[in-house]
Amino acid sequence: MAKMTLEGLTDRLVAAHGDQLVAVVLYGSAARSERVEKRSDYNVLLIVRSLTAAGLRATASTTRAWSAAGNRPPLMLTEAEWRSSRDVFAIEVADILDRHRVLAGAMPAEPSRVEPQHLRHQLEFEAMGKLLALRQGILAADGDAKKELALLVASRSAVLVLLRTLLRVHEEAPGDDSEEVVRRAAALAGFDPAPFLDVLAHAKGSASIPVARADAVLTECHAGLQLLVAHVDRLVHGS
Repeated sequence: MAKMTLEGLTDRLVAAHGDQLVAVVLYGSAARSERVEKRSDYNVLLIVRSLTAAGLRATASTTRAWSAAGNRPPLMLTEAEWRSSRDVFAIEVADILDRHRVLAGAMPAEPSRVEPQHLRHQLEFEAMGKLLALRQGILAADGDAKKELALLVASRSAVLVLLRTLLRVHEEAPGDDSEEVVRRAAALAGFDPAPFLDVLAHAKGSASIPVARADAVLTECHAGLQLLVAHVDRLVHGS
């Protein structure tokens, strides 16, 4: 059976929700043309006027097929929830507003921006959470270089979101160049950009990390995330 495509997902969401549909939106790495084939999934936001359990059930077979194609289920919000989410999901909303592609319908006019204080507080929470998740991944890899490389690649997108958010917190426009985002964020937070740049190149296939260096790169990325967490903590709570 052929895997569901992005166009197929969009068509089925439009058919399932009819006049309740507000927008189907692509965001994340694919919207930035950063998607790495077989290593990145598609991030899709579905906004509807109202959503019931029956509406969810009507979408279940579609989301199963979409997940079977290697993608996460669409993020489903009502129009009211989308408008009120800029404080609770400040990072996600800011990232979507910054770069997205409307696949069907039209994006609501609001929210049009995210407040800096909401970004700072969510960044503190998410950065610490990513550091803890990386530590759990290191434990699970247990020194297996191939697992360590897989962990680094799997962490790439989430780390880039954190670094883009850091630039926004510092009132800088992130832009679409991932390498430049890493360098600028590293300069602000005081960590070495080199291991993170190595991971980007490895994920893209332009310069593979040798298996013998996997542990060293992972160690350096862990140290960099520690410095990022400490920097964000100072931004939120002061020195």
